[in-house]
Amino acid sequence: MSKTVADVLWEMLEKAGVKRCYGIVGDALNPVVDALRRNGAIEFIPVRHEEYGVFAAVAEAYFTGNPVAVCGTAGPGVVHLFNGLMDARKEGAPIIAIAGDVESSLIDTSTLEELNPYKFFEAASLYTARLVNPEQTRAVINTAILTAVLEKGPTVLSIPGDVAAAYAPDQPTDFTIAAPAILRPSDTDFEKLVRMIDEAKTVAIFGGDGCREGRDEVVELACKLKAPVGYAFRGKQWLEHDNPNAVGMTGLIGYGGAYNALHEADLLLMLGTDFPFSEFLPGASVKKVQIDKNPKHIGRRTALDLGLVGDIKSTVSALLPAVCEKTDGAFLARQIAHTESFHKQLQHYVEKGPAIKPIRPEFLAATLSELASDDAMFFADTGTACIWLARHIFGGKNRRLFGSFSWASMANAAPNAFGCALAYPGRQCIALCGDGGFTMLGMGDLLTQVERRTPVVQVILNNEKYDFVHIEQQEAGFIPSGVGFKNPNFAKVAEAMGAKGIRIEDPQDVREGLAEALAYKDGPVVVDAVVDPFALAMPSHSPFHTVKGFTLSFAKQVLSGRVDTVIKEIERNVGIV
Repeated sequence: MSKTVADVLWEMLEKAGVKRCYGIVGDALNPVVDALRRNGAIEFIPVRHEEYGVFAAVAEAYFTGNPVAVCGTAGPGVVHLFNGLMDARKEGAPIIAIAGDVESSLIDTSTLEELNPYKFFEAASLYTARLVNPEQTRAVINTAILTAVLEKGPTVLSIPGDVAAAYAPDQPTDFTIAAPAILRPSDTDFEKLVRMIDEAKTVAIFGGDGCREGRDEVVELACKLKAPVGYAFRGKQWLEHDNPNAVGMTGLIGYGGAYNALHEADLLLMLGTDFPFSEFLPGASVKKVQIDKNPKHIGRRTALDLGLVGDIKSTVSALLPAVCEKTDGAFLARQIAHTESFHKQLQHYVEKGPAIKPIRPEFLAATLSELASDDAMFFADTGTACIWLARHIFGGKNRRLFGSFSWASMANAAPNAFGCALAYPGRQCIALCGDGGFTMLGMGDLLTQVERRTPVVQVILNNEKYDFVHIEQQEAGFIPSGVGFKNPNFAKVAEAMGAKGIRIEDPQDVREGLAEALAYKDGPVVVDAVVDPFALAMPSHSPFHTVKGFTLSFAKQVLSGRVDTVIKEIERNVGIV
């Protein structure tokens, strides 16, 4: 029996390992979704907003390593896919987007809902194809799958409805996905690297998501070199846990001794990181080596003494027997001591949290980390939720931490958690949501979670403002404006939608409320945590412009009659680092 183009599409996606497709149906997609129904092996997850579906797919694809499909119908539905696909590109998630398109006879006539997929998806997609002839079917689907899986990113198949419904040529649908290649520097560069390490009195390591597969090798190298290990946000979940040399993060949400370690070492090894905040990286006084499998990352954040292309696992594995062990541990001990001192300061509002009202977010996050299971998966919205995730949610061998760390989109946490709850049934999937992000995207698709009885725990930081933007405005020396809004009682809203709602206003109720939420397995939970709107979190190293900006902002607020606000902000951040 002949197969349609849409039938072949789902057959090939099934063979590639796709288990779910997130999206919303529509006229241009009807033949595609009907073929999906007939296929039966791939589950369709209808969502209320296409962007929610892509964020869910990104988290699933990132952690499982398997490609995930998303879809949106022609025009407006396709547009809603874009932000999530940008996140997939930045986070390295294999996503295959199926974009509905106008009928092939109407292409380039500016008809209703027509959109040029090549131009529109240029920034977000690693490969975009417009399937306008059934003869293309196998070639373009094969290319979209292999590009997404091997290059770890999003691809787009734009398919007119009439082409999707047409019969495909009788061709084999089998294909081969090659295993990742071993990639390491040339012998000449490798020998230079070994000499630089051996000649350096002190070495520091700064790692990112590229250390994911080579985590154990990096920790072993650090121990051999007596090197402190700092990490970018995307490297935290791989390099923090069970690492005696861990010294925290640098950057605006940094903590611990990472900044000092990077700036005081003779040699800095940057491993698998494209850390974008150059002002937190050392200058010419420190020799710098960067190793990354993506050649485009080499040297674009800071000037290097040596740049090498290679994957971290194979490169560091080769380094381990080649470099000499260092015996002087004084430099490492100093950075560890600095890190321990900072952690003690971080506990100020955790230890005093039960007695402070409104609830301190530090206390809330630390309690959540303590109560969550050893294999919990945490997701943070962009904003101050990332600060509390970085500083007070501790990872572990089987814990996972995720967010829109490289694209920094709002409203990712709830859909991220939803996608992983489907991919990893039985594991705690916890979203640390900003109130702005939850009302932007999470609230509507709470209904999707309710329908599927998906046990996602959403902890909302209810401070009635875009808190991180508020802080950014102060850092820039501005009087905060345009950042406040009014919230409903999220727990009551959740109950009205069929979810479990828990509202926590008193710090004495934090532990009990979170424990109740984590224990609930019969569907989604919304924890409405009313937190201190004046809570601040300063980095372990504050650039001069940040300190200057806060001082200028406070002065302007006083002069404009906001003395009470300034006093409250100072009073509620005594003991902050």
